[in-house]
Amino acid sequence: MIKKLKDIRLYGLIFTIASALFIIGFSAPFFSEARLLPYLYNSGVDSLGALICAALYFGCMAQKGEGIRAFRILILLVSACFVANEIICYTVLVPDSRTLCFIFCLLSKLIDLAMIFLFYLYVRETLGFEGKLARFAEKLIPILLVVQTIVLLANIFTPVTFTITAEGMYEETAINLIEEVFLAVTSVLTAIMILKSHNPVSQKAAALTFIILPLIEFILIGGSFGEASQYGIVLMSLIIMYCVIFNAKSRKLASTETELNMATEIQTGMLPSIFPAFPERPEFDIHASMDPAKEVGGDFYDFFMIDDDHLGMVIADVSGKGVPAALFMMSSKILINDHALMGGSPAEILERVNKQVCANNDAHMFVTVWLGILEISTGKLTTASAGHEYPIINTTGKYVMLKDKHGLAIGAFEMSKYKNTEIQLKKGDSIFVYTDGVAEATDANNQLFGTDRTVEALNAIPKGASQKEILAGVRAAVDAFVKEAPQFDDLTMVGLKYNGSPDDATAEEDP
Repeated sequence: MIKKLKDIRLYGLIFTIASALFIIGFSAPFFSEARLLPYLYNSGVDSLGALICAALYFGCMAQKGEGIRAFRILILLVSACFVANEIICYTVLVPDSRTLCFIFCLLSKLIDLAMIFLFYLYVRETLGFEGKLARFAEKLIPILLVVQTIVLLANIFTPVTFTITAEGMYEETAINLIEEVFLAVTSVLTAIMILKSHNPVSQKAAALTFIILPLIEFILIGGSFGEASQYGIVLMSLIIMYCVIFNAKSRKLASTETELNMATEIQTGMLPSIFPAFPERPEFDIHASMDPAKEVGGDFYDFFMIDDDHLGMVIADVSGKGVPAALFMMSSKILINDHALMGGSPAEILERVNKQVCANNDAHMFVTVWLGILEISTGKLTTASAGHEYPIINTTGKYVMLKDKHGLAIGAFEMSKYKNTEIQLKKGDSIFVYTDGVAEATDANNQLFGTDRTVEALNAIPKGASQKEILAGVRAAVDAFVKEAPQFDDLTMVGLKYNGSPDDATAEEDP
């Protein structure tokens, strides 16, 4: 699809430039007749404008951001107006071509309507119109556009606003001013909303050039050079808008990206060192990975020594995405860590954390949490879940899902209660915990990876693999499933293998 888009851009640029060069190079013979001499200047402006439009359209095709779709179509319509006016120049005052002249006069007028509507859409999206006037314009402008289009199309059947005479002459009717109603109303409403918007003066001024410059041009020269010079002014105003608004957006985006990068570094710095986490503790092998869907995510994991004989491990998923979720994530992580170090079972720890979170949760966010405490000397793993995904354990040589006892997510209800689940790990047993970004990874056909595929991926990994290799194997299986589909959710995993107690004479490292 991307390759096709590049081809369309390239072919469109070549075609537009070739057409304009052809007109410039071969216009002279056609303009030798006296009737066409007044249009020679127009043709030159049209051709030059078409070239500039092509280059500008080609450039803006690569841009992204608010309003870019409307802006691309707007630039394309200016190019179309140049083409329409070029054909009008060759057909006006030619009786045999009066039908063709009528068609392109009508087309040019319809394009004018579309251009002013696209301009309204563009500044509405980039400058962010608000208030009663914006809501009024949202309803009125489309209605006026439809009515004005019907009026223009009615000229096909009877001269409502204009006609082309038998001699090939353009002629207006007595009610020709009705054509300007949509342009005038939309322009005035848009200008007022631009001035009322909470944007820098430079952006307001740049947007207003689309309305003001063509008006000034018409007053100064009275349209003596026809439509060509007016579209040249429209093109100039678009270039000004492009430079001012897009550059301002780019600077703002660059600043935002810098802040997000800093937030990413802070968030990453708060997570424990992934590998090797506890090089001096041969009793277990633990590893974790986190891939946020955005620059900063709402998932987190943690593992830490509560005392010499107890290892705490946490994995959690905050509601929402982006910076708000990351802030809630960091505060939740600190609370869980602090309460775990104060002592108590996982269920008691989650209850204390939940009450504290609910007491200061004005944002009404919540976080699912799985908390486990491993007694290293015995292999007893005590866990509690606050609405988190079921863990997957391997205590028989094969991974299976363990449907442990669940409570409500942290922050959902202040009086929530949680229950402990005990798992007796033997030498070589392991546990895999994850966030819903794994099971809910989606391919291009909207099919979920699912928990069954997660279990299958774990069992497909060769025996004796380290926890780092196991997590990498699951991630590879997810990537192979989703292929080119975008990642919509944070994807976090933690794996733990119990190697046995050093006090047990039979607890030795696996060969």
